Amino acid sequence: MKPEFIEDQVAQQGWVQTTEKVLDVVSDATVKKSGSAIRNFLHGKWLGHALHPATVEVPIGAFTTATLLDALGATGKTSRYEAGADAAIGIGLVTSTLAAASGLADWSKSDEPARRVGGLHAVFTGGASLCYLASWILRKRGNREAGVGLGIAGWLALAVGAYLGGRLVYNHKMGVDHGERNGPEKFTPVMPDSELPENTPHRVEARGVGVLLVKKEGRIFAIGEKCAHLGGPLEQGKLEGSTITCPWHGSKFDIETGRVLDGPSAYSQPCFEARVVNGQIEVRINRKM
Repeated sequence: MKPEFIEDQVAQQGWVQTTEKVLDVVSDATVKKSGSAIRNFLHGKWLGHALHPATVEVPIGAFTTATLLDALGATGKTSRYEAGADAAIGIGLVTSTLAAASGLADWSKSDEPARRVGGLHAVFTGGASLCYLASWILRKRGNREAGVGLGIAGWLALAVGAYLGGRLVYNHKMGVDHGERNGPEKFTPVMPDSELPENTPHRVEARGVGVLLVKKEGRIFAIGEKCAHLGGPLEQGKLEGSTITCPWHGSKFDIETGRVLDGPSAYSQPCFEARVVNGQIEVRINRKM
């Protein structure tokens, strides 16, 4: 069986496009209307890496704990694990809200095919949360047997959702740093200074690594040209003062330091030192930035 078998089979279902449309509506009404501070928080700008992978750990652990305690109680025919299982479900439900919010924020700034896989991921993880919510309600109403059954169904949905989440990260590179950070350690000539116009982003290569050059009032700035979010071409971005905006998803970076000013990128751009020697612009990676 191919690793992408589950993804491929589910993606062929007709309801997948409907799911994306629903998520678009929800995203437009929530994430896109929220302030930049909230969006940057959800994307993980303050954390230095994507927030969503960190937020899913607690609900996954809590729901799994609940299911294991339910299994122990059923095997031993005892009620001693019931309180712990119920508490674990409560923790999972509360913490899953942040996971869902951060996931939706990231999904709203994604492209195909990751966008499709992210929609599937949302269906299964959201379905798992709904199963556990119904399970928690049934337990409180005294129908524990049905509640345990729904908890097991929720855990199975969660397992598929987690698998799809893994594919998003490891196969579709969502949430990872796309910046090229292995630039030359020694100054390397990249182009004649006379050919770099003022206030115009220009891409060059330094030993195979894309570098964005910007000349402002004779001073040359150099940062990674490949956007750290999803690899967008910053050469095609909009330059405003000392800020360059990625044309793909709108991440904004400081051209002097590479610092991310506005998401969805959670990562700053690689920063290079630039100088002019004998009419040639030379750059090297700046490890201090």
